[in-house]
Amino acid sequence: MTRKSVSPKNELTPKLLPSKLLSEIKTIWETARTQAARSVDTAHVKANWLIGRQIVEAQQGGKKRAEYGEQLLRFLSINLSREFGAGFSLSSLKYMRLFYQAYPDLLSTIGHPPGDQSRMSLKRHPAGDQSVLSTNWTPGHLHTGLSWKHYRALIKIDKIEARNFYEIEAIANNWSGRQLERQIDSLLFFRLLKSRDKKGLLALASKGNAIARPVDIIKDPFVLEFLDLPESSKLNETHIETALISKLKDFLLELGSGFAYVGRQKRLTLEGDHFYSDLVFYHIRLKCYVVIDLKTRKLTHGDLGQMLMYVNYFDREIKAIDENPTIGLILCTNKNDAMAEYVLGEKQRQIFTSRYQHELPTVEELKRELRREMEFFAASHQGRNFERVNEKTV
Repeated sequence: MTRKSVSPKNELTPKLLPSKLLSEIKTIWETARTQAARSVDTAHVKANWLIGRQIVEAQQGGKKRAEYGEQLLRFLSINLSREFGAGFSLSSLKYMRLFYQAYPDLLSTIGHPPGDQSRMSLKRHPAGDQSVLSTNWTPGHLHTGLSWKHYRALIKIDKIEARNFYEIEAIANNWSGRQLERQIDSLLFFRLLKSRDKKGLLALASKGNAIARPVDIIKDPFVLEFLDLPESSKLNETHIETALISKLKDFLLELGSGFAYVGRQKRLTLEGDHFYSDLVFYHIRLKCYVVIDLKTRKLTHGDLGQMLMYVNYFDREIKAIDENPTIGLILCTNKNDAMAEYVLGEKQRQIFTSRYQHELPTVEELKRELRREMEFFAASHQGRNFERVNEKTV
């Protein structure tokens, strides 16, 4: 009589392994690896700050100038490189010194994401919730979400309000070092600042870009340097639209947190006539659709009327009852603010116009634009007491 082999009752085959258990194990392992890498990064940051402090105190006794500073750095570089290898070049030691000078109170408090540390995440909630920031952390102090590459980019920023803003946004949005550098190079802080008053400046510096109103998601200009497209009259809207979709991740970074891609060339039909909006997004924080139209020329009143139709269509035919009014955004090469004000009227709270450019802006360019917008704002609101940010802010 042949005896059948029986598998032990407690033996689990891969087929029987619960998917939930597998997912939990993967999460634990990935979190452990992330924490290990973050611990190494934080230790590296601390060490560089302490080395910078030692150099500053030895060179200057805390002062900004030293008679033998360069000679001392060369001596340290030669000897430390000989013993420990890469990481102690002359430029690296200068960065460490600058790091301590820019962040003299770095180690007085250390910020960690709140909640269960075994599942910690520095990513801002899709809706833009900043609760991921530690309640006892403030800009200028060490945060485990910032690596040495982040701090190397941050110490190049002289204006403290701008540096605070970038710290908060890098942590809340989980920006990589490269992404942070891109946002700094594109002058994100100052592009957002153009639509804000003095109170708005203080809010950016202390809370980051807390999105509560449609205007909070608007930049001017939008910078599309990641497309690698020339500023050419031969480009049409389709070229730019296709390029944006092919680099959607970069475009979402430029748009800002809270955007979700819905589609392109959304058809709107009115009594048999078809119209097509270029790009459609949904903003999770604002709970509304965002319709984007691209123009490779200066804005016209016809463009504004077209966007007005798109926004009205979405509000009446597509958005749900519990969703907020649709936002329209026209990206163009140049615009006329006075014309937009007269054409849109009350709809200015829903429809916005911004320029786009294919190269990173300079501070001088933004100064000129800020001055121009201040003059327009003053002319449009004569007799009203509005406090604008002075151009020296840039």
